[in-house]
Amino acid sequence: MAVTIYHNPKCSKSRETLALIQGKGIEPQVIEYLKTPPSAAELKDILGKLGIRAKDLLRKKEAAEAGVDPTQPEESLIAAMAAHPQVIERPIVVSGAKARLGRPPEQVLEIL
Repeated sequence: MAVTIYHNPKCSKSRETLALIQGKGIEPQVIEYLKTPPSAAELKDILGKLGIRAKDLLRKKEAAEAGVDPTQPEESLIAAMAAHPQVIERPIVVSGAKARLGRPPEQVLEIL
């Protein structure tokens, strides 16, 4: 099973989620999304797998600091998230056609 985690090593929830996945004997592909941001197309795919809208994946404080308006149209918001990856909520775990946000970390167990 191919599992990918969009990870920020400075985030405790992200570290906990990675440890939880590894504790299940799975070595995921780790993408440090602040160093290697997902493209707008990748974000659109991830949002589809999560089953949520872009505004629901925004870190509100970081979005305000980056000048990203959560009320803008979906496509514009996705482009802004790709340009300012610090506004993306973390961690995101993708497994096949499904994805979960690791908040709380145990949520990702649903797709492993």
